[in-house]
Amino acid sequence: MSAISIASPGAVMGVDWEERVDFGRLRTERLARAHAALESSELGALVLFDQNNIRYTTATHIGNWARDKLFRCVLLMRGRDPILWDIGSAARRHKAHAGWLPESSWQAGISSWRGSIPEQVGVETGNAKRVADLLRENGLAGDPVGIDVVEIPVLRALEGEGLRIVNGQELMQQARKIKTVDEIALLNHSAGMVDAAYDELYRFLRIGTRENDTVALVNKVLYELGSEEVEAVNAISGERCSPHPHVFSDRMTRPGDTAYFDIIHSFNGYRTCYYRTLNVGSSTAAQRDAYNRAREAIDQAISVVRPGASSADVALALPSATDLGYTSEEEAFGLQYCHGVGLSVWEQPLISRYHSIEHPVPIEEGMVFALETYWPTKDGASAARIEEEVVVTADGAEVITRFPADQLLVAGTRYWNGFNFAVDRSDRDAVDAVPETKELSA
Repeated sequence: MSAISIASPGAVMGVDWEERVDFGRLRTERLARAHAALESSELGALVLFDQNNIRYTTATHIGNWARDKLFRCVLLMRGRDPILWDIGSAARRHKAHAGWLPESSWQAGISSWRGSIPEQVGVETGNAKRVADLLRENGLAGDPVGIDVVEIPVLRALEGEGLRIVNGQELMQQARKIKTVDEIALLNHSAGMVDAAYDELYRFLRIGTRENDTVALVNKVLYELGSEEVEAVNAISGERCSPHPHVFSDRMTRPGDTAYFDIIHSFNGYRTCYYRTLNVGSSTAAQRDAYNRAREAIDQAISVVRPGASSADVALALPSATDLGYTSEEEAFGLQYCHGVGLSVWEQPLISRYHSIEHPVPIEEGMVFALETYWPTKDGASAARIEEEVVVTADGAEVITRFPADQLLVAGTRYWNGFNFAVDRSDRDAVDAVPETKELSA
């Protein structure tokens, strides 16, 4: 870990009088880590279609509309600057404004746009020949070539050029696993934006609010704060809480409902995965009990996070499938687990009882991951969901998700029970009656 300290966390304006996030350093260190991972492997090159890997290696971004198109492609060869084939106007823009790599790194290119251009046109074979020719020119065509994600026609075309294709996503996951000081600062800021969204959501949530209303509010808050993309807002309420449906609806909240939310968004590429549970108007003993059990479980898991521990230690601290009323860890997967957070919300380490006890990996300083727990009420009618994002420091886990979650908070209208005319007998001579209001207990 770097000893560099990022000043004024939460500030986004560049200044000359203190060191904040250094985007030049961010670009340099990320590419260096990708190159180091490549050098330590048997691979001669990587061909990258995953937008997160493209951003990590080239520091380019053309909008999340491109996330599922698979038309952008990076070739990263040993000891060479990356080459990015991008939509033509974007490549011209990179040449003008992305001076951290030479102009030769930015090339116009085209793909089949996920099969929209028929295979017989030959786009895939032409692109494969272009990649293979570069590998041959640089003496790397005989080495394995790693690919992160790929369409079948593209894979077949590359193999048709005589290239030996292997899994490259694992190598990029390893390169991205330990975050730089600037990445951690951006992840912290991204989480802080969600803190603010939850504060607004708490003020807004009341009886009669629809789940889609809360989704609209969160989107508004985050985009006004500078979010690059709100990937998802899971808004789940009432009887929809158990089992977890993983998608919001237009359901209207009613008195005493539990409602939980997961907010996933991106700030300068760096994402959040951040659950909170609130009740509406009031709460029952059963709801508070489920919440307390979820809270105890996540606190127990966080307490074992430190360098030198393993993913098995963390997995064992999480509730089991049977604790949550499921018959197997596969069936319960996604309710009580941990996952790395960075340029995506699916990074290493991914920790679960399904696989981590038998296949542990070390917990290392500089990792950033989210821990999730869930607990249903005893009658199965509701459930609590809590998630905290942590940075692994030399001293343990630093929680960067700060909206209060120690207790089940109740949002919405506060109801009062009128007046109590009981008078303190010592004050009988001073006053005939003392009105007193008392808030109904949640």
